[in-house]
Amino acid sequence: MSAPEAHAPEEADRYSGWTDGALVGVDRPPNRLTEQVHGALRAVILDPEFPCVGARAALNRGTYRFSLYEELDSEAATRGLARDLRRFIREEPHLGGEFTTFIASFQGPKVIEPDQFETLLWAQLRRLHEVDDAPWDPTVSREPDDGQFSFSFAGKAFFIVGLSPTGARWGRRFPWPTLAFNPHQQFERLRADGRFEQLRDTVRARDVQLEGNLNPNLADYGSHTEARQYSGREVADDWRCPVRFD
Repeated sequence: MSAPEAHAPEEADRYSGWTDGALVGVDRPPNRLTEQVHGALRAVILDPEFPCVGARAALNRGTYRFSLYEELDSEAATRGLARDLRRFIREEPHLGGEFTTFIASFQGPKVIEPDQFETLLWAQLRRLHEVDDAPWDPTVSREPDDGQFSFSFAGKAFFIVGLSPTGARWGRRFPWPTLAFNPHQQFERLRADGRFEQLRDTVRARDVQLEGNLNPNLADYGSHTEARQYSGREVADDWRCPVRFD
């Protein structure tokens, strides 16, 4: 892992990576709760039936980073998440592997309905945007209703995958609210190599095999805004993102 940077003692065990079969913190071993949540997440994603093969590849190869924060959409969580996302952006080009991701789990709320999770997810992204002093990634749109939209932080575009305690689909369900920040450029590399469609079709076929039907929110990039997919909740045709990024 990259060299540590100064931060508050109570935040020192958050940002962690998978090294030699163990979760390793930047400065000191992760606390017990962080290890427990991370272990549960690995069990879900590495289940043979989990649909997203990209996430499975990142966890298998250790090309991801993990942090556990306080409540989703809280000031404390935003402060730590902003710091760790910047750290991940600096480190990500050196992780290697075809798929990389930064996974942020939150200690609560655990009792939450899908629409409430969606509201908190977007409120959390809005909080991140408010502490971001970098321009929006110029390769994507900042308008959530635009087919070219992707969330941007520190000048880098991300496709967000949310998992919640009451997610309707198994691949989007996890006891702790969780956001996976997937660098958008890795999907663009796959498109440039002519391999994106094969990956997309594989994930969709696995999702159908697991759930019995295809997630109705799935759409090819550019045809509909990817914002519809972030929370994992099935939304109506006239759905609009609850926040804007000025």
